[in-house]
This record gives sequence, structure tokens and C-alpha cells, in this order.
Amino acid sequence: MANVDAPFGFRQVGGLGSRPTSEGTSKYIIESGFADSIFAGDIVEAGAGTSEGGTAIAAGYVGNAAATSSSRNLGIFNGCFYDDPTTSKPTFKNYWPASVAAEAQAFVYDNPDDLFEVQSEGTLVRATVARAVDMAYTTGATINGRSKEEISVTAGADLAVRVVRISGDPANSDIGSANANWIVKFNQHIYYNYST
Repeated sequence: MANVDAPFGFRQVGGLGSRPTSEGTSKYIIESGFADSIFAGDIVEAGAGTSEGGTAIAAGYVGNAAATSSSRNLGIFNGCFYDDPTTSKPTFKNYWPASVAAEAQAFVYDNPDDLFEVQSEGTLVRATVARAVDMAYTTGATINGRSKEEISVTAGADLAVRVVRISGDPANSDIGSANANWIVKFNQHIYYNYST
């Protein structure tokens, strides 16, 4: 049976060692005017004043990890809160709409041992389990604020996430066809294996 091609980004599903998930997020800051959109389910990285695939992210802030693996991966974005400069009202959104003239509190699943469900962009074979893959970035949907990130099907060493197992989703667990859902954890994470 073919899988349903409906990417949703990274969705927290638990942690290593079968520990229950707290579904807890930590607060970080998105710089006022940050020029890229960030969607719920996108990988975000800690800024260092440089770019590792998207817009440069200032040190002390977070932004989306837009295209490739990053040694500064911080976690998975889960919405933000800011004072809307147009309406002057406190606003929560599932996504950061690019270039808003206000600092925002970003809510991020930042535990490096969290597990996430994500769809593959093509056919990912079982031999990829325990190997690392990169993300395949696609701009999310503003209508619901959800990410459309997927994982690539090419394994390597210094890539963003490590494949743990096939997902239990009955509609998307056919590993013989494209777009299966997989369980992954971070391979590159600033709180796990970052050296500087």
C-alpha cells in the first residue's frame, strides 16, 4: 500500500529509552525583523552571527535551519509569542511570519534525546536505521503554521538526525515506497555534541 505524501515536519513522540515525553519546551528569542519564516515542526538552530543554510542568525537568538545539517541545531520549533506591532496585541502563532518588527519568544523542543516522527522525501530503506540523514527543507504552510520538512533518503556521517525506526503509523509505514514516516533523534545538536 502506498504511503500518503503529506509532510508535517518533525513531531515529538517520546524519548530514548522509552521514557515518557514531557512534551516540554524551552523559551528562546527570535530577533525582531528576522527575515525567514519558521513553522511548527521546523528544525531551529542557535545563532552565531553566521548562516548555515539560510538567513544569518545573530548570536543569542534562534532561527530556522533552512537547508542543510547544522552543528548548531537546537531543537524543533513549536510556535511563538510576541506583541504584534500592527495590532499592539499579544499574539501566539504556530509559525513566525518573516520580518515582524518585534522580538518573539520561541518555544522549542530542545532535549537532544527527544524522538520525533517525520516523513521521508523518497524511499528510505531499513538499512538506514541507526544511520544519519539530513533534512529536506520545504517552506511550511501559513494557513495552519505547520512545517513541511522531511528527511532525505541519503545517509552519511555528519548529518542532522539519526534514524531510529519506522513509525507505527499504519497509513505511512510501507518502507517499500516513498514518503514513509520514521522515528528520528538529533545527530547534530548544540547541547549534545557541539565542540565550541
